[in-house]
Amino acid sequence: MSTLLKSLKLLGDESRLRILRLLMQEELSVAELQEVLGMGQSRISMSLAQLKQAALVDLRKSGQKHLYRYTGDATVTKLIEQTSLEIPESADDDSGLRLTLKKRKDRVRAYFDELAGRFGRHYVPGRSWKALAEMLLKLLPPMRIVDIGAGEGTLSLLLAQGAERVIAVDNSEQMIAYGREAAAKAGVKNLEYRLGDLEELPLDSNSVDLALFSQSLHHAIHPQNALKEAYRVLRPGGKLFILDLNRHNFEEARELYADLWLGFSQVELSDMMKKARFRTMDISVVHREDDAPYFETLLATADKS
Repeated sequence: MSTLLKSLKLLGDESRLRILRLLMQEELSVAELQEVLGMGQSRISMSLAQLKQAALVDLRKSGQKHLYRYTGDATVTKLIEQTSLEIPESADDDSGLRLTLKKRKDRVRAYFDELAGRFGRHYVPGRSWKALAEMLLKLLPPMRIVDIGAGEGTLSLLLAQGAERVIAVDNSEQMIAYGREAAAKAGVKNLEYRLGDLEELPLDSNSVDLALFSQSLHHAIHPQNALKEAYRVLRPGGKLFILDLNRHNFEEARELYADLWLGFSQVELSDMMKKARFRTMDISVVHREDDAPYFETLLATADKS
C-alpha cells in the first residue's frame, strides 16, 4: 500500500483527523491533546503511534514531556484542511487549543509574578555583569529602545540613562508594577512599562531603534515569532540585541526558572534571525560560568535592512 493510501486510510477516522488538525497548528503533548479533545489517554496514544508510523507526526523531548508535531506533506495537508471543514467539533477544538496555550503562558507568568521584588537578588542562569557590559558597550544613545521580557526592568533603568526613550515590555503584572515603582523612585522620566507578550508586542511597527532580549527569548513559547515581532517594531536600519544561554542540558532549569527552551546553539539562533529577515548577524560566547552546570552566555546582534 502506498504512503498516500495509508494516509487516506488513517484520515478516515475522525479522532485521528482532529488530532492532526491540532498538531498542524501547534506542538502538543498527549496530556494537552487529552485536555483539548476530551479523549482517553490510551486512545490518543494509539492514534499517535499509528500517525507516527505513517510519517504524519513526529515527536521531540522537552524535559519530562514528549511534544508531537505534524509532519505531513502538502497533499495530506490539503486533504486535512478540506475534510476538517465537515467536523462539527472543529470550533471547540480551536477554543480548547487557545486555552491550553494560555495555560502554558500562565505557568511562566506565575513563576515571575512570584519572583517580583526579589528578582535581582536571586541567581538567574546567564545573567552576568560581564555579559551585560559587553552589550552595553555596543549601544549608541540616544535612541528609542524596547526591552522585551524586561522583568523588573533593572537593565531598562540602566539603558534609560542615555537613551531617548526605553519601553520595557513584560507579561507579568507584578513585574510591571514593581518596575514602574522603581522607575518612579529613581525619578526616571524616559522609561515606560507596558504589559504585553513577547510574541505580540504592544508597540507600533517601525517605532524603535533597538530591540533587546536579555535572557528572555528562552521564555517564549515560539522564539521565532518573538523575533519576527522584534523585526516588526524596529525601524529600517534598527538593531537587534540578544543575550541568552548557549544550548545546555540542565533540565532542572525548566522547573527552577520556568525556562521553556534550554538555550539556543549559535546555529539555531542564526537560523531564527535569518528567518525573521535580519541581516549582518554576529553571534559569540561572551561569558562562561566557572561552576556547574557551566552556563555560557551568547551575545547576538543583527540589523533590520
